[in-house]
Amino acid sequence: MLTIKRVPTVLSNYQEDATESRGCGRNCLGKCCLPVSKLPLYAFKSDSKPPVSPSDAIEDPPVDFFLNSLLLGQWEDRMNRGLFRYDVTACETKVIPGEQGFIAQLNEGRHLKKRPTEFRVDRVLQPFDPAKFNFTKVGQEEVLFRFEAGGGQKSLFFDSASVDEANPPSVVAINVSPIEYGHVLLIPHVLDCLPQRIDTESFLLALHMAAEAGSPYFRLGYNSLGAFATINHLHFQAYYLSVPFPVEKAPTRKIPIAKGLADGGVKMSLLMNYPVRGLVYEGGNTLKDLADVVANSCIWLQENNIPFNVLISDSGRRIFLFPQCYAEKQALGEVSQELLDTQVNPAVWEISGHMVLKRRKDYEEASEDYAWRVLAEVSLSEERFQEVKAYIFEATGLVEAEVEDMDADENKATYQSTTASATHFSQGCLVLR
Repeated sequence: MLTIKRVPTVLSNYQEDATESRGCGRNCLGKCCLPVSKLPLYAFKSDSKPPVSPSDAIEDPPVDFFLNSLLLGQWEDRMNRGLFRYDVTACETKVIPGEQGFIAQLNEGRHLKKRPTEFRVDRVLQPFDPAKFNFTKVGQEEVLFRFEAGGGQKSLFFDSASVDEANPPSVVAINVSPIEYGHVLLIPHVLDCLPQRIDTESFLLALHMAAEAGSPYFRLGYNSLGAFATINHLHFQAYYLSVPFPVEKAPTRKIPIAKGLADGGVKMSLLMNYPVRGLVYEGGNTLKDLADVVANSCIWLQENNIPFNVLISDSGRRIFLFPQCYAEKQALGEVSQELLDTQVNPAVWEISGHMVLKRRKDYEEASEDYAWRVLAEVSLSEERFQEVKAYIFEATGLVEAEVEDMDADENKATYQSTTASATHFSQGCLVLR
């Protein structure tokens, strides 16, 4: 059984001052240290060529191994070692009364100690800058394990595995400024120093992580530049929260597709009755089928300088895509001072309904109307959203049927975790109504 222990706020040894030179002997994730290191490796089941397996490898771990024993267990170990900037388990959290069930968290530590943005917010694609903070400067003590493709129909786990220099490793590391319990970063091919830019391979990696976790309460998110990503080094975020997000409960309306999706089995829908307009992707004969359609949609958005956020839900089977314009509205002076004063940055978690608030006043007075007003400022207008949707369809080879299916899909997702029941965790990491 996992337990949460309160720890004093201690800054990570390796992120307190990223500008300080520590040399090649500090056990970092750079080319000086990572290639000669040995980190735990979780090799997920796939059709890729299997790695060389030591005789003591754990083959086909138990269904709850990835989330409970490995990710959350190791995350708690780093918590006990004082590697976080603040104690997120001490943050107050509540469900806001109302139909939507928005979740509010008071997180003053994140506002005061989170790393500031170091790049322009008006460009979705920007070149990687090694002089600015990036994940190669993170110490290996913050890494939980490597996450890479294994072989066949079995997942494998190695306590210690050498890095293959021909295949740059992907790693899962703690987020030292966490929003929730188990908040981690998935960093694809960390040594390649990729900018914050989605491609089909990295997006498929994120879907595999969601599938391996196997819990509807564990989600992954992505923020593009201009949509409140704060580090221009390719990464996804993920954490565990034992209630459904409001966006996951919102009704959808299926988009009838005449051409482009039949072979892959992917279904697309419009998000309905929600303050942020978005597209919903689900199904797919394989994870790759789903990843290709969503990633190609994201690629068009980033190449056309439209900021966006992505939520990976339902163990990788359901994806929400939100084009957004909040930073643009800020620059044009179109956001009210009242909302600006809250200093809420509506990134993927806020858009999904988990509102991270910086001031106690906002937390205590939080209402469904307030949450709706904040998120409505993020959304594209109906006219602009339809234009963007049409361009995405054109770029990805999709053709919408002339006669739309007007029946709203009111099915709500089922949130009964099979691999990570909420009862496995202490009350300190649960949202209580």
